[in-house]
Amino acid sequence: MAENNPRECSIQIISDKCTGCTLCVKTCPFGAMSMQDSAQAKKGKLAVIDFGKCTLCGACVESCKFKAIEMTVCKVQPKVALGDYKGVWVFAEQKKGKVQSVAYELLGKGRELANDLGTELAAVLVGDAISGQADELFWRGADKVYLVESPKLKDYQDEPYTNIIVELVKEFKPEILLYGATSIGRSLASRIAVKLYTGLTADCTGLAIDKEKRLLLQTRPAFGGNIMATILCENYRPQMSTVRHKVFKEAVADKSRKGQVIKKSYSDDTYDSRTRIAGVVEELTAMVNLTEADIIVSGGRGLGKAEGFKVIEELAKVLGGAVGASRSAVDAEWIPYSHQVGQTGKTVCPKIYIACGISGQIQHLAGMSSSEIIIAVNKDPLAPIFSVATYGIVGDLYDVVPALTQKFKEILKK
Repeated sequence: MAENNPRECSIQIISDKCTGCTLCVKTCPFGAMSMQDSAQAKKGKLAVIDFGKCTLCGACVESCKFKAIEMTVCKVQPKVALGDYKGVWVFAEQKKGKVQSVAYELLGKGRELANDLGTELAAVLVGDAISGQADELFWRGADKVYLVESPKLKDYQDEPYTNIIVELVKEFKPEILLYGATSIGRSLASRIAVKLYTGLTADCTGLAIDKEKRLLLQTRPAFGGNIMATILCENYRPQMSTVRHKVFKEAVADKSRKGQVIKKSYSDDTYDSRTRIAGVVEELTAMVNLTEADIIVSGGRGLGKAEGFKVIEELAKVLGGAVGASRSAVDAEWIPYSHQVGQTGKTVCPKIYIACGISGQIQHLAGMSSSEIIIAVNKDPLAPIFSVATYGIVGDLYDVVPALTQKFKEILKK
């Protein structure tokens, strides 16, 4: 079978063609081109490439009017034997020995994909003393669990986790591998993609199968969320995607399901890391976890000041909900980034989402539009948020929100 080898290229300056015009210097986006004095050049100046900065993007080749820069492909990465790759895998992210709910969301979608392909669904579980979590993965749809345990794997670290999954992929060859778009998933997936020389589509909002070609259709927002792009990885395997928390529904647990645990162990150097964890500091907050909340009350630019979040927090506290925010509120430093909802923040899917003083830009809607009920409070009757709201209240949030808080207090006392 053909191995996944990277593309190797070379680039060079042809001195007798270079005129010292500096077009390549101006064109290079990485600052890898410069001009140096040279007796070989026609005008005493010759383009020079800093290979420490050059990414072989080819921009300089296209810009040179005198064809004084040549880039050649020495070896092109061969296609892999696609027929050797079977199965859908989900990375079962765990923290403190407990599988995170994003894994169950991926298993729900993964089960659909596996059924469409007529193949099996597996979960990859890496950690220390976590074999007890395997049953839950079977209940949520997995047919197999690839289990790797070691005291060195208790906490996530990039290098050992990457090494392990790369070895598993090389041995068992899944055609699809899904990760949660969490801080861990994003860090891990990108490293694995580089090691395996395959593609990776980040922050997908939709996954489907082209049954005829057995390709994963990976849909994600592009150009600031203004279009939805569907991306294919036609020639390399596995096809890999990261998916944000709450984009898909959790798989329903069926405790009658059983599966096969495949235990693997590797040499000690596989678990080695050039870094070590000095300690883990948990974020201290009195509020409910944003991504797990059934009710979220969010504030935006319409609050006008940081103190405005006090009325948001009061309503959230009465409802037993979490506090969210738009990017503009976070950028103004009125509230920490951990509360940001939207394309560059968290994706949430609560039962009730209350947007206060949020205009409803498409980037924010990308993170909350799947909420079951959306209630918008805004003094601008033409605010885009009303186009997606289940219920809309046109008015000053400083009048409306305290009134809602008081009313809910009265109702909940009864």
